[in-house]
Amino acid sequence: MASKRSGHWMIIKETPYVLLHMRLTLKYLDKMRCLRKRSAVSFLGVLVICLLFMNLYIEDGYVLEGDKQLIREAATHQLNSERYVHTFKDLSNFSGSINVSYRYLAGTPLPRKRYLTIGLSSVKRKKGNYLLETIKSIFEQSSYEELKEIAVVVQLADFDSSWCEGMVQDISQKFAHHIIAGRLIVIHVPEEYYPVLDGLKRNYNDPEDRVKFRSKQNVDYAFLLNFCANLSDYYVMLEDDVRCSKNFLTAVKKVITSREGSYWVTLEFSKLGYIGKLYHTHDLPRLAHFLLMFYQEMPCDWLLIHFRGLLAQKEVIRFKPSLFQHMGYYSSYKGAENKLKDDDFEEDSFDIPDNPPANLHTNMNVFENYEASKAYSSIDEYFWGKAPSTGDFFVIVFEKPIKISKIKVVTGTEDRQNDILHHGALEVGEKIVGSKKGRQCTTYLRLGEFKNGNFEMTDVEHKVLFDINCMRILVTKSQKEWLIIRSISIWTSQAPNQ
Repeated sequence: MASKRSGHWMIIKETPYVLLHMRLTLKYLDKMRCLRKRSAVSFLGVLVICLLFMNLYIEDGYVLEGDKQLIREAATHQLNSERYVHTFKDLSNFSGSINVSYRYLAGTPLPRKRYLTIGLSSVKRKKGNYLLETIKSIFEQSSYEELKEIAVVVQLADFDSSWCEGMVQDISQKFAHHIIAGRLIVIHVPEEYYPVLDGLKRNYNDPEDRVKFRSKQNVDYAFLLNFCANLSDYYVMLEDDVRCSKNFLTAVKKVITSREGSYWVTLEFSKLGYIGKLYHTHDLPRLAHFLLMFYQEMPCDWLLIHFRGLLAQKEVIRFKPSLFQHMGYYSSYKGAENKLKDDDFEEDSFDIPDNPPANLHTNMNVFENYEASKAYSSIDEYFWGKAPSTGDFFVIVFEKPIKISKIKVVTGTEDRQNDILHHGALEVGEKIVGSKKGRQCTTYLRLGEFKNGNFEMTDVEHKVLFDINCMRILVTKSQKEWLIIRSISIWTSQAPNQ
């Protein structure tokens, strides 16, 4: 007997033993039907018995949930004559390293742990080669003090030994002092450690060579992550055709400090693919195992999204401006054109706001879930309220008094350029009163008016003599248009926790 649920067939063996039990159960149900008015408890008992009976005779090989079936299939790929079999539950226990041997092509093991490891994986391209320019950008855009805190690991992942040898010579000649200083390591994993790359599943109707390319790329990154797991506190993933912003490490450190006490798996410093994705190094072993488990299922950037979700970070945490820019013109896959650019990238993006901890509230009519906190968030989202009236306000109450050096508020978006604050002022306040949920300032000082929907002021600490407890956006004239507050950025002249 067979039945279908959620697109999967359940098979129940029609053995004489099973049929006998089914007949007995049906007779029992007939008797209980007569007694259903007398005893609801008995009816529930029969229902439980039936469910248990069905569960006993569903074959283990047929799983009702599609995700479990996918995991079971993907977890049985061959890897070096050993079955790489894990259940979904095991992902939380992947703390050990992958058993693979690495060849040091340049450099030696690091003598001490660093703050940040920058990982690159590179293969031979049919057109163009940007690896040397990428390495150059990393070092040139870092100060002497920043260089002390980083390690760059380049994995030459092509199976063409002559290409690898040529690249090692070029890297060793151009960056010899960084290799000697222990800042640059070049590694390679022999082909024998790779799983099967031919005859893989053609998901998404990709051509066979495309499937092979992206599947190998997943394994490349898994091996690279595995190598970097103990080199530093944090790890950032780059491609081999990337340009960096100036002092990117200082900007990254500032962001990490601002996230202290909050849970995160991935912080993103570019919106393109897997460029600029930052991880705790303690998560790298699990991520490496995860990429190996599903190496033939989908591209790496998709897997990174699933990994983030599995570790309970639902929302993207992306910072602007972007710190890394794609500069390659030709893809590493067949030399195809790849003109992708991150329009949020800024060459000099050292000036990332502090946005100290605060509570936000407004008396405006909020549209759906575009609440006030989204205007203050580091994520690419915004506050959206219905047409505001004169006297409406948007208030930020800081957890601790602060000194502010710079304020920048942007309203409207590219898609809704008229949803700006047409008439408004920005004020800062002191003398806080009220309970924790209803805290507000009693005295405000007006700093200026909004112009074309935006407000920006520097040297605020020289214009405001008191420590600031609140900041308020005040609507000075009613408008018919709705209001989007796209971003509120605050720079402090001292650390918020001081």
